[in-house]
Amino acid sequence: MAPRNDRREDRDDGFVDKLVHINRVAKVVKGGRRFGFAALVVVGDLKGRVGFGHGKAREVPEAIRKATEAAKRDLIFVPLRDGRTLHHDVSGRHGAGKVILRAAEAGTGIIAGGPMRAVFEAVGMHDVVAKSLGSSNPYNMVRATFDGLKQAMHPKDVASRRGIKYSELQARRREVIGAQAASED
Repeated sequence: MAPRNDRREDRDDGFVDKLVHINRVAKVVKGGRRFGFAALVVVGDLKGRVGFGHGKAREVPEAIRKATEAAKRDLIFVPLRDGRTLHHDVSGRHGAGKVILRAAEAGTGIIAGGPMRAVFEAVGMHDVVAKSLGSSNPYNMVRATFDGLKQAMHPKDVASRRGIKYSELQARRREVIGAQAASED
């Protein structure tokens, strides 16, 4: 597993790439074993765009390069509230990997396990609480996290889907938050 602070920034396109996992794989051939490496990389622009990629090669740097290129080809956009957290709670799954992603108050920080933490740092999220249920396989955790992030919607999209005005939806949200605050007192 790669260290948490493994962060490199590409100067030309503004993307930050995070190495999530490296796996040594072996192919058995006539003369013995031939070793190769598989890399899982998450790439993001710290402003809401993020992607992940998988690359395999005989050498580690080449596997990382391939994974980074694959990640940049398949980016998604995640709507962020105030540029720091999700608008609402979501859950995602892939295979046996299940994750729950929850919006958090300012100052909470990123409370998430290894592979999920790399995704949130690359997307530019500052406050989120996440829990991984099921598989601890880094590939399944990253894919489940992306499944959850794809389900995240901006309130403007929710309002247009319901056929109401955005301001009306925000007013309802403020009423709910006010009622929750009153019940806690």
